[in-house]
Amino acid sequence: MLKLDRLGRSVQHLANLLVRLRAQGVHFVSLSEGINTTTPGGKMVFHIFSAVAEFQRDIIVENTNAGLAAARRRGRQLGRRPKLTLEDVAEAHRQVMQGYASAEDVAALFSVHPRTIDRAFIRCGFEG
Repeated sequence: MLKLDRLGRSVQHLANLLVRLRAQGVHFVSLSEGINTTTPGGKMVFHIFSAVAEFQRDIIVENTNAGLAAARRRGRQLGRRPKLTLEDVAEAHRQVMQGYASAEDVAALFSVHPRTIDRAFIRCGFEG
């Protein structure tokens, strides 16, 4: 394992992993962090590093969520742009409702999946 924080998602997860390994007679050794769980000091360092790694992940998540919230407050549209414009959806809806084509045919015409057509109808407030 290159880094301890890649081994588990939380201190609890890593601690449980350490217990399972120990029950099977396996001792964890991380060469990059200098941790050896065969000693009490190594076990303590393992738990401290686990806690720091979890803390870092939590800070990253918190900062990411704060950035997303700030972008929303500034009116930024988040996520992927819709594949179909409002005009495309209106034309697709017209063709389906007038019986010229099925949703599958219209999807093929616009080079999208039929479910994309369904979601576009819902997004734009059109009925099926």
